[in-house]
Amino acid sequence: MNRKSSNSTPTRRVARIVRRALEQGARVEIDGLGTFLPGRNQGFRFTAQTKPRVFIAYVEEDLVAANKLYQAFRRHGFRPWLDKNQLLAGQNWPRSIETAIQTSDFFVACFSRHSMSKRGGFHSELRYALSCASKIPLDEIFFIPLRLDECVVPRRIANQVQYVNLFPHWETGINHVIRVMRDQSVDRKRKRLALVG
Repeated sequence: MNRKSSNSTPTRRVARIVRRALEQGARVEIDGLGTFLPGRNQGFRFTAQTKPRVFIAYVEEDLVAANKLYQAFRRHGFRPWLDKNQLLAGQNWPRSIETAIQTSDFFVACFSRHSMSKRGGFHSELRYALSCASKIPLDEIFFIPLRLDECVVPRRIANQVQYVNLFPHWETGINHVIRVMRDQSVDRKRKRLALVG
């Protein structure tokens, strides 16, 4: 019987990889956790990830609008997640997308004539996000539908969740969404502090 030594556990292997990278002067970012940086005198520094994460769901035809949202969210202090920017070559993308949705603070769905006339990943992401939303407290905002044009939002969503129009005035719509997400982030932080204190 060949037993693996305790040095080969997945946790220790990851720790060795991180340590080796830091020793070589590289920074190591672990999504959802934070960034390890080489220390001045050996060792390392750690900066925790505190920016709220925003998952952006869209169809390929709406990539320009999704990128515009990505940039707006970054400028306003959020950590947007867009598959084109986050997925790595060879990564199991269905599992990575589910994990990103589960660990996001907000799920932003970009509805358009394109997304409503197309089958595929966008609708799978919507179903999964609605499932995740059903597990969080009722007074918390997670699922945020955005209309990019004069499309019809699915009845199941329109009957339960208020959507925001990003047309004809993009800035008005995006400022409203950012204000809602900021307020919600402050409320969540306040609730966490109340539980600790």
